[in-house]
Amino acid sequence: MAVATKIETGRTIATLINVFTVRPERQAELVAVLSRATEETMKDRPGFISANIHASADGERVVNYAQWESEEHFRTMLGDPTAREHMAEAAALAEGFDPRLFAVESVHHI
Repeated sequence: MAVATKIETGRTIATLINVFTVRPERQAELVAVLSRATEETMKDRPGFISANIHASADGERVVNYAQWESEEHFRTMLGDPTAREHMAEAAALAEGFDPRLFAVESVHHI
């Protein structure tokens, strides 16, 4: 069963926000690599909830917003050899990247 990304306070999940800096001519390739990694590997790892890949309008950033059931699930994925191959491929396309785990503190809607 597919689970949609749900952003709300009070959930005990780990939210990964990874901001990649990329040359504009490589942005689409990086988006494709991250999307493929999610479909081929990440979504089948224990604790994976969802991933959303965002491309900036200026072509210079790609953001991966992913949710994991816990920080432990996320850390376990980091040790998986297949996941590490995908991450290395993405890192090779980027000029830089800054992965961080977050907790949702505030949500606002109209």
